[in-house]
Order: sequence, then C-alpha cells, then structure tokens
Amino acid sequence: MSVKNHLITSLSYLRKPKKREPISFAKKTKGKIGLEIGGPSMFFGLRSFLPVYVFSEKVDGVNFSNNTPWEGCIKEGNNYAYLQGKIGYQYISEASTLDGVTKNDYDFILSCHSLEHVANPIAAVKKWAEKLRPGGLLYLVLPDRRYTFDINRPYTTFAHLLEDYNNNTNEHDETHFEEVLSLHDAALDSGVASKAELEIRTRDNYTNRCVHHHVFSHNLMKEMLEYCGFDVIYTFEANPFHLGMIGKKR
Repeated sequence: MSVKNHLITSLSYLRKPKKREPISFAKKTKGKIGLEIGGPSMFFGLRSFLPVYVFSEKVDGVNFSNNTPWEGCIKEGNNYAYLQGKIGYQYISEASTLDGVTKNDYDFILSCHSLEHVANPIAAVKKWAEKLRPGGLLYLVLPDRRYTFDINRPYTTFAHLLEDYNNNTNEHDETHFEEVLSLHDAALDSGVASKAELEIRTRDNYTNRCVHHHVFSHNLMKEMLEYCGFDVIYTFEANPFHLGMIGKKR
C-alpha cells in the first residue's frame, strides 16, 4: 500500500466509526490475491465502504465479453487496472463457468452488482467457490431493491434459484423478461430514456447483460451462500443502494 493510500484509509477509519468494521474486513485481504467478477468497481476502491483494492496484493478480473456497457472495449491480458498503480490479469469468460481461469486457490473473490445479471446464480457461486482456497472469502454486493429500478418487482425465492440450478439455466434464459418489462421503473434507470428503449435492451440481453434476472434480499443471499458452501461472517447495507455479505468458504 502506498503511503498516501495508507494515510487516507487510516484517517477514514479514525474519523468515521461506521467504516471501522468494513475496513477491518477489507484488511483481511492484505498481501493476498483475489479475483473480481464483473469489475472493476468503485465499491472496493480508495475511500470506499470496503477498500479491498487498497490492501490486497493483486486482483484479477473476469468479464463476459470484450465489449460491455459498463467497461466498454476490453481485451484479455495483463491490463486489469483496478487501482492507480495496480494491475491484474483480465479474463474474458462467463461468470457462471469461468472458463480459462486456471488458478484454483485465490484468497478472495469480489463481486459488486454482477450476480443479479447472471441467469443461474447458484451455478455461478458454486463455480466461484471452486476457485477459492479453503477459508477463502467471497465479498458479495447486490442492489437493494428498495432504492433501485427493481422497486416494484417481487423478491426472488431460494426455490426459484434452486430450480434454475437444477435445470441448468443458461444466459439465453428469457424467463424474467416480461416481469422486467411490466414492473421495471424506467424513471430510476439512467440507461434508458423510454419503455421502448427498455424493451429493445431487454430483448438483446444476451449481448448486453443488462437485465436483472433475480431480485435479492439478505435472507436470499444467506440461503444461497450457505447452500454453496460458505459461512456468512458479515452482513451489511451501504448507501446509496447496496446489500452486502461476506462469506467464508468451508
């Protein structure tokens, strides 16, 4: 960690009591190597709620395509620039398969506002667990429905996630499209200007991956992580619209 980053994080720890616990959990990655699904994300950066990037030795990244709505054009290789002065390896692979990700003993995995875009969350989290060493940590952050464009949608049930897993649901799945089109609050979505744009984007989801297939609560996150072989060690909410959980691989 640079002297400047150490000073900024230390002052945040001292001045903001609410950040002391999350910063302590971020420190658990000090000197360790992790994998991020769908990043990089400001949520793990300097001055953030969980400044994992600051403490960790290295973070590699995974994205589903060479061109995404969030990262733009990217390519596989040593170019995953997640923090000034820090670069990991960028993989291009599906979050639910991680094909091509050869390392199987990462110390931690990060995922911020990514899993809701995956059609088969249990398959994905189980695959992530395979890439972690025993005792490795999963830092999972998902949107809080109450403050996002999913506000009118019902919470997904664990039974539904399990059904998707047992049916080997893949990224071509369109099960939730009609629900999205009827209940999505477009006024809270800066990515579309009208219902017509929302429909075009939704129908082309395999290319852009903008659809939120599932709507998560803390209870659903806990059930899912425990089913996938994790013990939940920390649960949190963070402004403006984040639900978070840290799981430890058994």
